[in-house]
Amino acid sequence: MEIRELRYFVALAEELHFGRAAQRLEMAQPPLSRAIARLERQLGVCLLERTSRKVTLTEAGAVLLSEGRAILSAVAAAERRTRQTASRRPRLVLAVKSGTADTLLAKLLDLYRVEPGAVPVDLLLCEAHQQQKLLQNGQADVALLHLPFDSAVGLDTEILRTEGQAAILPASHPLAGRSQIRMAEVTTLPELPMARWPGPGGSYPEGPGAEVRNLTQLFQLIALGRTTAILPESVGTDLRRDLTAVPVLDAPPVTTVIAWPPQSRLRAAADLVRTATRL
Repeated sequence: MEIRELRYFVALAEELHFGRAAQRLEMAQPPLSRAIARLERQLGVCLLERTSRKVTLTEAGAVLLSEGRAILSAVAAAERRTRQTASRRPRLVLAVKSGTADTLLAKLLDLYRVEPGAVPVDLLLCEAHQQQKLLQNGQADVALLHLPFDSAVGLDTEILRTEGQAAILPASHPLAGRSQIRMAEVTTLPELPMARWPGPGGSYPEGPGAEVRNLTQLFQLIALGRTTAILPESVGTDLRRDLTAVPVLDAPPVTTVIAWPPQSRLRAAADLVRTATRL
């Protein structure tokens, strides 16, 4: 099986449409159809069910899609990291969710900057659940994750801190003056339904709360009295004036970790991790 054929199959399996897949791959449809048929002959299995109306994955096709994504991500990561290692001007890419861990991040960057052999660090600001994929496909070298909200499956990690959570409320809300609050008091507010974040697959859970993807969007909706959220207490450090963070007594703790791919051999990434563990 060739990488090119695998790339063709993954595109088709994700699009489930020969025309769209061919357009995405910037090729004609007939060569794509021939490549998929040749791949099925090589493997001796049927990967796709084709009718005049739709294309669906077989059980074997679903397995190859999952494995193929992992393989293509590993290839992309290997290409980038090989170039990075050979570069005369190495750089690190650190993925963080926009608006989170600002104080911790600033301390980490300041401490690493004075380390012997430190290299420039590019920040890759992303949305919920993106860090794991960015590490796996080689777009990022290290990332800050917040457990249990982010997935660290398949990654190496070091714990940086564990903290409580707080409810983010409009400053004018009756509960905003409280010194502490409980989960049930926040999650049952009819006028402020809990915000909904996308899952790893990109889909939102059912519910009346607003759909959000980042903290900037979330904070604006909370200030407008449309939704609320329970977030790590550190998020409230530099909160805008029209919002208030109230500690939630019975909310589960959140652990911030620094994560990296286990196959990484970048010395600069290892130095950044060691620096982070000293915070």
